[in-house]
Amino acid sequence: MTPAAERARRPDRGARLVRALWIAGFAIGTASHVLDLATAGLDVYAGHPLPLRASWVSLTILDPLVIALLARRRPAGVGLGTAVILADIAVNWTVIATAGGIPVWGAVNQTLFAILVLATAPVLLRWTRRREPARA
Repeated sequence: MTPAAERARRPDRGARLVRALWIAGFAIGTASHVLDLATAGLDVYAGHPLPLRASWVSLTILDPLVIALLARRRPAGVGLGTAVILADIAVNWTVIATAGGIPVWGAVNQTLFAILVLATAPVLLRWTRRREPARA
């Protein structure tokens, strides 16, 4: 078998690793928002305007949706995941800059994750669009 054919048969480990990192990042976000809701209920982000509260609560649904789409190797997971993390950091940094009341370290961690997402989105998107080779 030629080296090119051998590479074609081998799973794309890099893209699978990227997918695992994305899933881990969105799982951390899911856990964070679920814990917030579990400890404080729907008043979890009281003190902030309703649109902000709705945005943060919506992540309890959006983050697991990204995970499900990525786990099923759907290109929509890449687009949705990118949109979710960019919107989340935009909201969080705006709140930190204007009102405060949320931890800066969380926004820093999310920003680092967003950099990973932006840097690896093209690789992950190409991989999700490629057909999985049939297994013998």
